[in-house]
Amino acid sequence: MGPGAPLSKIAVSKAHGEDSPYFAGWKAYDEDPYDAVSNPTGVIQMGLAENQVSFDLLEDYLEHHPETSSWGSGITSFKENALFQDYHGLQSFRKAMASFMEQIRGKRVKFDPDRMVLTAGATAANELLTFILADPGDVFLVPTPYYPGFDRDLQWRTGVKILPVHCHSSNGFQLTLASLQSAYSNAEASNFRVKGLLITNPSNPLGIAMSRSLLEEIIDFIVEKNIHLISDEIYSGSVFSYPEFISVAELVETRRHKTYEGIHIVYSLSKDLGLPGFRVGTIYSYNNRVVTTARRMSSFSLVSSQTQKMLASMLSDEEFTTKYIRTNRERLRKRHSYIVQGLKDAGIGCLKGNAGLFCWMNLTQMLEEKSMEGELRLWKMILSEVKLNVSPGSSCYCVEPGWFRVCFANMTEETLDVALRRMKVFVEKIKGRKKKLIS
Repeated sequence: MGPGAPLSKIAVSKAHGEDSPYFAGWKAYDEDPYDAVSNPTGVIQMGLAENQVSFDLLEDYLEHHPETSSWGSGITSFKENALFQDYHGLQSFRKAMASFMEQIRGKRVKFDPDRMVLTAGATAANELLTFILADPGDVFLVPTPYYPGFDRDLQWRTGVKILPVHCHSSNGFQLTLASLQSAYSNAEASNFRVKGLLITNPSNPLGIAMSRSLLEEIIDFIVEKNIHLISDEIYSGSVFSYPEFISVAELVETRRHKTYEGIHIVYSLSKDLGLPGFRVGTIYSYNNRVVTTARRMSSFSLVSSQTQKMLASMLSDEEFTTKYIRTNRERLRKRHSYIVQGLKDAGIGCLKGNAGLFCWMNLTQMLEEKSMEGELRLWKMILSEVKLNVSPGSSCYCVEPGWFRVCFANMTEETLDVALRRMKVFVEKIKGRKKKLIS
């Protein structure tokens, strides 16, 4: 550790996950970022799930509604924003957030603004829920492949452990009741106390939304085991093709029962609205004690009053939100089709997806050795030779080597074209190497 007083166990812990290839790829991009003019041979960032395809709609709205991003009427308004706000957040913003979430779900559900707890993004929301629902040493079941940041969000500061529920390509990496039961039994056999199940619907990194029947099975499972369910629905507004998104909230409304006190929904404006820098997330819980405790703990991750005021105005404009949701979905659909076709032209297949800002790319045929080591060697080649930062499946705890998450919404179509050309050249190069070895 070097000289000086020792740090805490949390500070020196490896649980943050920064050693993962997922984060290492980001560092490589930061050191050599692609720019069409100043650095055309740089690394293209395809490991960042950021939505920029509809950013012009937000800019256009602010241009035509300058009062939204201003302080309002002089010093009085400045003072209102600058002084202390209670942990509930602005009532106007919670109402607007609830309305926006209802729109995304086709108005098939209702959200009570008084049950919403605001947090500084989904990262804070997931960690806060973990603190509330589990004690150090307890376990959360999380289906694989899953977002690598969950290692940090659920484990690092809480002392809670993630127990992966492994899913496989034979059924499109879909979670099954059998795999849940098996994971739960294995946890019990190892003397772990399972406190909950965390699902991401739609899935990151798979880019697929869960079916109603699977959600029904999941709810029956958590009721039977008397554990909690966290449904991270951060990509709920980014479902762009059939089947449509089904929120766990819809099942709660159609199957009302006291056992739904174990169900909690996480949402954020980072993905659907493309505002990760604003740090706006929310917890929606059907459990009164969780709502009360989360509100108390949210003092560690509040959303600024100015941010709430600005977004309350924007999200309350139903004409704008309706147009945004529709247009954003259509643009994501076109961009997804574009990259899938481009990869297909290069001889690369993808899992059939209908949601998110990424696709799940299959490079198993390019592995020299079908192992996690072989996958990481291929990933390093793509990062260093092709200069593309993609996320290897092993960083998402995928048990089958050769799958990669590729993001497509954080760049222009021109940059995406460059990335696809690079990938096609690389595939041809690998095929040429294999032919030489055979001959």
